[in-house]
Amino acid sequence: MSNHNSTPSPDVTEGDVNVSAARTRWHADRAAHSDTALLERDLAAFFRQSLSTPCLGALRSAHGSRIEDTSGRTYLDFHGNNVHHVGYGHPKVVEAVSRQLTSLPFCPRRFTNEPAVVLAERLSHLAPPGLSKVLFAPGGATAIGIALKIARLATGRYKTLAFTDSFHGASLEASSLGGESLFREGFGPLLPGAYLIDPPAISGCRYGCGGRCTQRCAEAVEQMLDRIGDVAALIAEPIRCTTVLVPPRDYWPRIKDACSKNGTLLIFDEIPTGLGRTGDLFASQTVGVTPDILVLGKALGGAVMPAAAVLARPELDVAPHKSIGHYTHEKSPVAAAAALATLDIILGENLPARARDLGAYMLTRLRTLAGRVPIIGEVRGVGLLIGVEVVKDTRTRTPNPTAAEAILYRCLADGLSFKVSAGHVLTLTPPLTIERADLDRALDILEHHLLLVNGS
Repeated sequence: MSNHNSTPSPDVTEGDVNVSAARTRWHADRAAHSDTALLERDLAAFFRQSLSTPCLGALRSAHGSRIEDTSGRTYLDFHGNNVHHVGYGHPKVVEAVSRQLTSLPFCPRRFTNEPAVVLAERLSHLAPPGLSKVLFAPGGATAIGIALKIARLATGRYKTLAFTDSFHGASLEASSLGGESLFREGFGPLLPGAYLIDPPAISGCRYGCGGRCTQRCAEAVEQMLDRIGDVAALIAEPIRCTTVLVPPRDYWPRIKDACSKNGTLLIFDEIPTGLGRTGDLFASQTVGVTPDILVLGKALGGAVMPAAAVLARPELDVAPHKSIGHYTHEKSPVAAAAALATLDIILGENLPARARDLGAYMLTRLRTLAGRVPIIGEVRGVGLLIGVEVVKDTRTRTPNPTAAEAILYRCLADGLSFKVSAGHVLTLTPPLTIERADLDRALDILEHHLLLVNGS
């Protein structure tokens, strides 16, 4: 447990870092086949920052489950920053955006528009019961800020509780809540009253429960809420996306009760996991608890437009005299058109059920492989959110970031892109629309390089 003055280990990061031996070798090997001039222009023009610039390469197209770089190499994209639930360039999303651009491309704040109202009504109808008030935002981190404002105004409190290793966005306020050192260290004072506590997990438990879960993780949160007092909100991903930490079955009901007892609002950050990825339309449905505030983003814009939304209980609509989401693109008709088309695709093609079926298939294949590959510590997942833990020793499950990075770059060379989280977890998040043949192709590539790195 820690407060806002604590800093996480610097080697635990959200993804692959820019400077490493494997990254240097990748650029050297690809130099003759890459648009190095464009990469150099990019580096000269943009601020350098970890996880972003310098870039790994340059893209020229994206369609369905594939991205293509400027040298013509294609990759099956199992990363996609989790915007690509419906794949890239889905015709229905492109058509909806194109149609909207020709009639109402922008809506000044003092006016409303049909697409934005329809989207708000539809999200309210689809959301877990009781979440009937909506605000839109141009991005997920901004939406997190809106959720915090609502919690502060509704409770009259300012303290928050979140999880170590968590990530809720790169803005200063969102970084104050998260546990990633890359987004916290060196930026000066963060939001006051931001407390952190270790997260729950069915396996790899940090609370020492052993083979049988005794809910020590939930008890720790209960004690923390009691000890801190007057906490405005507990904010968390219902299922941790990057490291794929699935909580024990009874965890969230117990936490919701503890929040209610303490007058603390529960905020679920479903920015990367909502809209079908976990096998339900909302990840909160997967864990069986309805939060007080739910935040969506990323996939909402159909991999075309930036779009995010905050859904909350109507009783929290208590500040008509304040501006809590007064953003220029708050009710963007184009973003709303993209989001409505995205919802049509997700529901019309029953993508949550598809995520459940394909995810179960992936888990079976990868867990079978784990029995043959000692560097796989664990395979865990829900829906099409899968994590493969790369370790030095299956008994101690000591992380093996060197092997994880080697697997990443070997797979990239063979046309498969995915995320590496916490230095050693291969995070696999394909589009929910992916064809079975492409899924098998990706798993073949991953299996091949897991076996090679394991034997080296």
